[in-house]
Amino acid sequence: MFQVRIHGRGGQGVVTGAEMLSIAAFVGGRHAQAFPSFGSERTGAPVVAFCRMDDKEIRLREPIMQPDAIIIQDPTLLHQVDVFGGLRRDGYILINTTRSFDELGLGDFVKDFRPEHLLTVPATELAMKHVGRPVPNVPLLGAFAALCALISLDAVHAAIGQKFSGKVAQGNCAAAREAYDIVIEQEKKVQHV
Repeated sequence: MFQVRIHGRGGQGVVTGAEMLSIAAFVGGRHAQAFPSFGSERTGAPVVAFCRMDDKEIRLREPIMQPDAIIIQDPTLLHQVDVFGGLRRDGYILINTTRSFDELGLGDFVKDFRPEHLLTVPATELAMKHVGRPVPNVPLLGAFAALCALISLDAVHAAIGQKFSGKVAQGNCAAAREAYDIVIEQEKKVQHV
């Protein structure tokens, strides 16, 4: 079973992102579940959502305490909430930012992680460019597809098509595609270092 925990703030599409991740996993032939955990439901409040994927039926229902991957939609949470709690050293970290892990003050924390499992992507900028709203969830799904290879970009596009239509769906597909391409390019650079 592969478990993903998504951290963000109310209004950033955290819950929708987890739902689309589970849809993409399902489209790819896996069993999946997604569910949120939040206190106050106000815009800007910290929100956590979870997604599990497996090749067999999933019976667990509790929050994910030991994730295989962390997706952080809002980097301001890095030093406010224990976003990395329970993450193993071979886990994946995907952060919505234009800054590096060192610039975020995380260089020492991630020094024992596998470099190819650490990624930053300017998801908010991609969302603004393609959708016109600062909602980073869909570009992060495109980046996640490239980073972990558990879901395909086609499955992400199918999930987008189930949640949105028209120009919003087209814009989100373009944002996911660009994020996916950014990750592929970054992985090529890491392999050549």
